[in-house]
Amino acid sequence: MTKEQYERWSAPYRTKKSAAKLLIWMDRCITGAVFLSYPMLCLCLWRQRDVEKLFWCMLLPAVSFLALSVFRRCFCAPRPYEVLDIRPLIPKGTKGKSFPSRHIFSVFIIGMTFWYAWRPMGVCIGALGFLLAYIRVVGGVHFPKDVAAGALFGMVCGLFYYLL
Repeated sequence: MTKEQYERWSAPYRTKKSAAKLLIWMDRCITGAVFLSYPMLCLCLWRQRDVEKLFWCMLLPAVSFLALSVFRRCFCAPRPYEVLDIRPLIPKGTKGKSFPSRHIFSVFIIGMTFWYAWRPMGVCIGALGFLLAYIRVVGGVHFPKDVAAGALFGMVCGLFYYLL
């Protein structure tokens, strides 16, 4: 992504203040709703006494999240606003740690966890993941490769549910 591409992609949100606010609001709402849904899933599995499913639904996302966090810390890729000299639409002050996107990874690993436990919700969360990936790129806090890698890593880690 170049500075010109970013400016072209974000132009509809930069020209209208309400559109930029909507983008920020959607970023926060999608992130919050998905992250709140995960403990609700764990609580439901616990109440159903489905200990085996609860174990895997807690272990695999936790191990995957830890692995991704260690990779990001070692790799420490810069964010678009550091490289392209842009002002992101989504306020962010973090330096580095852009690749892969942990927000997108988290949404997709949670979506895959739901897919394992309750498929209709897994599909909904997956769709929200693609929307959030778009928002994070247009918002200027991630490159397209960051969100693509986060989604791919989340889905691949989620496939382990089916192998186990």
